[in-house]
Amino acid sequence: MSVFVDQPIHPFGRMMMCHLWADSLDELLAMVDRIGVNRRWIQGHPTLSHGKHREASWVHFDISKGKRALAIHAGAIETDRYGPVYWQAKRDGNTDKADLIDRIRAREDPRQASLFGGAA
Repeated sequence: MSVFVDQPIHPFGRMMMCHLWADSLDELLAMVDRIGVNRRWIQGHPTLSHGKHREASWVHFDISKGKRALAIHAGAIETDRYGPVYWQAKRDGNTDKADLIDRIRAREDPRQASLFGGAA
């Protein structure tokens, strides 16, 4: 089981945000507690998320670059920008989508193709 964090490429005002997600809700909540992110900002959860955040397509938190650094220090695994989609595809058994991402990664940067066990 693992916690993941992608690259900070999503602007929010002056900040650059990224996504934090995990293989389990317990791991995700433990990580946000550890790095000081308020649980109320969870997105994509049917009961824990509030308002428009409930509509997110997967359970995650948007976190700042500073919180990202804390998460990595606490053991989160860094991914590229395809990390969330790849993780969801693997979790859902969507091998076509995972294979497509592997090919895109290999074309863009062969070192990225092996993230999450993809072929280089």
